[in-house]
Amino acid sequence: MSRPRISPTLLVAAFWIAPALLAVIAQVGQRRIWGQAPATLPELLWGGGDWLIYAFLTPPIFAIARRWPIARPHVARRIALHLAFSLLFCVFWAAGGKLLQLLLGLLMDRRALQEGLAPADWLSWIFTTLPFGAVVYLCMAGLAHAIQYFGEARDRELQLARVSEQLAGARFAALEAQVNPHFLFNTLNTIAVRARDGDSAGTVRMVEQLSEMLRRTLTRHRASEVTLAEELDLVRQYLAIEQARFSDRLRPSFSVDEAVLSGAVPSFSVQHLVENAVRHGIARRTGAGRVDIVARLEGETLVITVSDDGNGIGGTWDAPGGRGIATTRERVRALYGERASLDLRAREGGGTMATLRVPYRTIEREPGDDQR
Repeated sequence: MSRPRISPTLLVAAFWIAPALLAVIAQVGQRRIWGQAPATLPELLWGGGDWLIYAFLTPPIFAIARRWPIARPHVARRIALHLAFSLLFCVFWAAGGKLLQLLLGLLMDRRALQEGLAPADWLSWIFTTLPFGAVVYLCMAGLAHAIQYFGEARDRELQLARVSEQLAGARFAALEAQVNPHFLFNTLNTIAVRARDGDSAGTVRMVEQLSEMLRRTLTRHRASEVTLAEELDLVRQYLAIEQARFSDRLRPSFSVDEAVLSGAVPSFSVQHLVENAVRHGIARRTGAGRVDIVARLEGETLVITVSDDGNGIGGTWDAPGGRGIATTRERVRALYGERASLDLRAREGGGTMATLRVPYRTIEREPGDDQR
């Protein structure tokens, strides 16, 4: 049974109890050192209560830090915004202190009460608390940022741990799909037919394509993400072999913006989508069929679509033979959360379209990826 988690905001708010108690102790000690009369209860409550006002102001500060974090590309603007909020919170702190002072009856006589309510007195108190109040706000905002970044880093580590396990399964699933007896038999049979027909160039090319595809699958590092260029290289090797099997029945096309080739995508994600398009779309047709791969940037999102003109979804893409879709969808969710999605829908004019959306960011191509 898991223990209930205490909100970091509440912990920080409770922290203000310590300076409040120290302020009371300091006030008592100062009176004794200088031989003054003991502090009255209202005076002690004022000395400690002024600090506790910030305990009530802490949750709004944390909420503001979450709503407007200091992060790229708005660093300068957000810093200026928090400086403005620091001044505003100084006003709230000073006003809260004056109200507390009045409520505790430190200004009991009528004249003192009138002076305490005078605008000049309030304005003077605001300027008195301004330097320290601004520093306190910025410290609280900085602590809120630190807690938020620590939480995001911890969540990211947990996500990467889950994705690492899923990636091992994805690598196995990709290898299993590519080296299963049916696929391997058909590929070797095609190679044998070309060899019997005296097509030595075609035979050598298919053997090289099969070995290269298997090499890419087996030697790909355990990274959860690869560049789109790396993923498309694997897709082209896969389609080249399938084209040799289906002859002129398979007609792939690529429409990829070169600017997004360095964008990060989940490893084996596009390959799984293309594999399902071939197996459940093209392989079921008697005539020629198309598989279109499109990649483009929409704002800050990398959008990749894989579509075919086969018989449509018909429930087959999510069937056991199409388990790559479920695996890919789960890894996308673990990697990017709600910022990414994988959707399947019927394609206009017949067929199926899979759309993968992931936050766009660039990564370096893996060393040695171009080595043969």
